[in-house]
Order: sequence, then structure tokens, then C-alpha cells
Amino acid sequence: MSDAPEGRPGAEVPDRRGRTGLHRTGLDLAGNPRVLITEVQLLSSSWYVNRRTVFEFQHSDGHWSTEERETHDRGNGATVLLYDPARRTVLLIRQFRYPAYVNEHPDGMLLEVPGGLLDDDAPEAAIRREAHEETGYEVGEVQHLFDAYMSPGSVTEKLYFYAAPYDGGTGVSARAGLAHEGEDTEVVELGIDDAIARIGDDIIDAKTIMLLQWAVLRGPFAR
Repeated sequence: MSDAPEGRPGAEVPDRRGRTGLHRTGLDLAGNPRVLITEVQLLSSSWYVNRRTVFEFQHSDGHWSTEERETHDRGNGATVLLYDPARRTVLLIRQFRYPAYVNEHPDGMLLEVPGGLLDDDAPEAAIRREAHEETGYEVGEVQHLFDAYMSPGSVTEKLYFYAAPYDGGTGVSARAGLAHEGEDTEVVELGIDDAIARIGDDIIDAKTIMLLQWAVLRGPFAR
């Protein structure tokens, strides 16, 4: 017989991250009077959380309908563009992304800005941690740019966007990442003009495109 406690992980009993009560998330929302949440079903809770939510929604003509949505909750994250204004370069990483690989990307190796989940840290602290882990650079003063929901139709994640200078004159390490977390990142330094030209080619990650465009429209490389 199993000694595991009865109940659903993440609901009545802790999941692998020690969380409970995840089947009640959203039931107390009251910010929009046109939305009345009536049911939350916890579909899975491992590292991330998947839910099915039923709610009543009042349309613009006044009638109400019953709607159902599934959401994927991976927590919030932060990302940063590291740039060298004097040398007109940016620091990116190349890493394997299985979701892209399984959805028609040739090899799953994407060029991206550093970033990761907050993991209970404040956004600025998290991005300093992630930048160091993924590039080997210690990040000094960072600039908060904006926040954005990256896929609001189904994913709850909000991403905090930052920019920070780095000293490219000290040389760029070839590889970084935390081995015990399965990370194996290649550190790639590009000229900003080259990086912009590669958008839509081998730079197809949304957060990276957003930060590169900010850099030339309003950031350190704006003209």
C-alpha cells in the first residue's frame, strides 16, 4: 500500500514545490464586474500549473454567456538586454528549446537575451541572477523598461524587461549556464546592426526581438 497522503497534489496536499490551494486561484477576483468566476479545476501541478476555469462573462450588449478557459501558470519572469554602447554590441545566448524544436524549429537552438523565472525573487534580483548564470557576467546598474504579458490567451506569465551595460572589452566567455539544471548556453556577442538584420532569420524569440527593437528606437543605439 502507498504511504502517500490522499488528495490532489497542489490542492489538498503539497505538490513537488510544496504548494497547496492551487484549485482556488481566481475565485476571489473582483476587479472586473463583467466577469464572475464560478469554477476552477486543477488539471496538473508539477513544476508548472495547469487549470481549467469556468466563468460568466457579460458582453458589451449586456447579455451573459458561460465561458471556459485553460491557463498555463509558470510564474512570472524577467529578461535583460546586455549592451556595450561604445562597441555597439549586444550579448545574447544560444540554447536548446524543446518546445520550439517540437514545433518545426530545425534544431531547437535559439538565440535569446538572458532571462528566467523570478523564483520568489524581486524582478531586479532575479535578472541579475539569471544574467550571471547564463553569460558569466556580473550585472551592475539595470534599467527597468516595461512589463508585458507574452501569450495572454493561455499563459499567465508577466515578463519584466530590463537593460544593462556590460564591459565587452574584458572578453566574452564561450559558454555558461548551470550544469545541474541541464543548462548549456553558448554566449554570443553581436553588433547591434547585425542583430537587427537577423530578426526573422535566426533571431525569432519574441522577448529578444522586443528588446533589440527598443535598443534602436529608444535605447542606447537610437539615432
